[in-house]
Amino acid sequence: MDYVAHMKVGAEGAEFHGLDDHLAAVGRLAGAFAGSFGAAELGALAGCWHDLGKFRPGFQKYVHSPQGVQAHIEARVPGRDKNHSAAGALHAIKQFDTAGRVLAYLIAGHHAGLGDWHGGLDFRLGKDNPDTRREYDEARAAAPVALLAQAAELDLRRVPGGSAGFALWTRMLFSCLVDADFLDTESFMNGEKAATRTGFASLDELAARFDAHMAALKLGAGEAAPTTPTPVNRLRAEVLAQCRARATEPPGLFSLTVPTGGGKTLSSLAFALEHARAFGKRRIVYAIPYTSIVEQTANIFADIFGPENVVEHHSQAEADEEKEDMRSRLACENWDAPLIVTTNVQLFESLFAAKTSRCRKLHNLVDSVIVLDEAQCLPPEFLQPILDALNLLTRHYGVTAVLCTATQPALASKTYFDAARNRRGLDEVTEIVADPQELYQRLKRVDVRLPDWSKRSTWEEIAAELAREDCVLAIVSTRGDARELWRLLPEDTLHLSALMCGAHRAQVIAEIKQRLKAKREGRDERPLRVVSTSLVEAGVDLSFPVVYRAFAGLDSIAQAAGRCNREGELERGQVVVFLPPKAPPPGHQRLAADACLDVLRSWAGDPLALDLFDPYFDRLYYGIDLDKRGIVRDLTPGAGLEIQFRTAADHFRLIDDEDQATVFVRYAGYPGIDALLGRLEKEGPKRWLMRKLQRCAVTVKRRIVDRMVMTGDVAEVQPGCFVQRNDLLYDPILGLLDKETVFAPGGLVT
Repeated sequence: MDYVAHMKVGAEGAEFHGLDDHLAAVGRLAGAFAGSFGAAELGALAGCWHDLGKFRPGFQKYVHSPQGVQAHIEARVPGRDKNHSAAGALHAIKQFDTAGRVLAYLIAGHHAGLGDWHGGLDFRLGKDNPDTRREYDEARAAAPVALLAQAAELDLRRVPGGSAGFALWTRMLFSCLVDADFLDTESFMNGEKAATRTGFASLDELAARFDAHMAALKLGAGEAAPTTPTPVNRLRAEVLAQCRARATEPPGLFSLTVPTGGGKTLSSLAFALEHARAFGKRRIVYAIPYTSIVEQTANIFADIFGPENVVEHHSQAEADEEKEDMRSRLACENWDAPLIVTTNVQLFESLFAAKTSRCRKLHNLVDSVIVLDEAQCLPPEFLQPILDALNLLTRHYGVTAVLCTATQPALASKTYFDAARNRRGLDEVTEIVADPQELYQRLKRVDVRLPDWSKRSTWEEIAAELAREDCVLAIVSTRGDARELWRLLPEDTLHLSALMCGAHRAQVIAEIKQRLKAKREGRDERPLRVVSTSLVEAGVDLSFPVVYRAFAGLDSIAQAAGRCNREGELERGQVVVFLPPKAPPPGHQRLAADACLDVLRSWAGDPLALDLFDPYFDRLYYGIDLDKRGIVRDLTPGAGLEIQFRTAADHFRLIDDEDQATVFVRYAGYPGIDALLGRLEKEGPKRWLMRKLQRCAVTVKRRIVDRMVMTGDVAEVQPGCFVQRNDLLYDPILGLLDKETVFAPGGLVT
């Protein structure tokens, strides 16, 4: 009998993917992937056994039925016949006893994701579950004896990092299996799409393009070129030279501490490229805290290397296993390009994920260079598991990590009298720049005016001050604050927030840059006033003579100051810190502001002095439980390797409101948006299409999206893909509106 793994319907009728061929191919791929961290045998065995349950007569009957195209996706179609992942997991435990649980996690979860042992796999694979036993007995009776008899060495004493590294190692193996399964399935279901995964430029080719780009800048080619040897440009050139020179240092942990405006983005990329070439690294992952900076940075890199060699990944549109179908399953990313630009959310939630779509990419982190831009934004409540993961990646998986920021957080190990707050930090971190203190002194470009700590300002008072300025940027802490302050300012005031899609923000930022340049050259006498949330604080190259900043953490104030007199065109820019009507929202913003107040109240010197940041971050971190959600506890194995993978993944969510959804908006400034959204509705979330649509995505709370769906303003056109229907839902200035925001004569009413 010829057993079938998958079925598809083409122009000539049904086509079938042989099960033997599929298992052999997935075994080869998973083994090759896992071989990069010394686990080839385990990866291959997981691949060979992952679909053992498909030998069952019930599955074979189902896959030949009219519904067979979805038969292999367990969460999609109800019914016992299509279940197939438990058989191989149970076989692994029978073959290897306790150690077989490693393979059991992988195989049992290759559709539904990694599960908890207690309350999950312990019952599913236990002796008291007759359904699983029956599935296993049926599969074993039909499967080839040679397949069942395969073996591998399972010596858990060799797990990288010991017991502390067991969970990450298991996730890495899971990533190898899932990606191998996705790729081989894709090659059968959509060979044309599979062919697009090749043809990337090598890192040597990317380095040559980078060198050509930097040479063109040095010669003054292009509008953005540093045509004059200003002090700022000389400093940037020195930073770049030091990054190139230190790239031959042995792989490990590095910091790049450079003042805002010092050229960190291109300099850190230069280090990453040279280091990758020197030590045979496979790719560069550039992780950034804010979506707005991801967009800007990806555009910079695409201009240098070509968009075909850069993956910009920050979509929330991965497949929901509860609503998954073939098209959504094949659309998720595996980071197979040489240069990935992504968010901290994507990177770190993937390292602690349970979903197949999130875990799929992990094995491609092995032998990579990870640049953590704006490292001060690492979320304190999750800092301990993040630091543990970075230590494991750099010690055992060939990763080099670069912590890149103007306000370097205090991430070294600390021991306090309160042992519960001790920090297992990053040890042996090499600073790339020879003398950060000297750089800061040379690049001092602003004076900072602190507020009267006893008095809060009203928005009307702040608006009156801003209205008297000819060219000013005001940065506030929340989207609501930005709208309120914008409402009180003259009608030509510009607005920026994450309620605007990426394409919209990019156009407004481009307009701001053009007008700033025209004002400096005397060609534009119009007042230029901008109200923004913190999205402009990191990586957005704006240079205002005056910047107002609502009181926040010291790192936020320093980043805001980096948007003032950035190019050194003035002797000193002016940064005004004010106390807004209300304290920052509870959580990280409130704690950061409190820590900042503690260090500034007793400080008589420069509020942005480099010496302040260590005590500031120590104060911030000491006041926070660095493993607030108990991730480390969830991932600590017992004697029987009982890991709570799904619980840890559910707890490890960097966004405070975990219930979020992405709406694709009909932004008129994005060419062809209606046609693209039409294709999404008809064809599903194809990989190239989702990348294009990221530019018109806005992420908001799920409850707001649900309300919009109920009113017909938004439609869920594919599982997890929400599209704007009401043309009035997206404002050309403020972005996405909800039913709590309306317009009235004379302005916005909230």
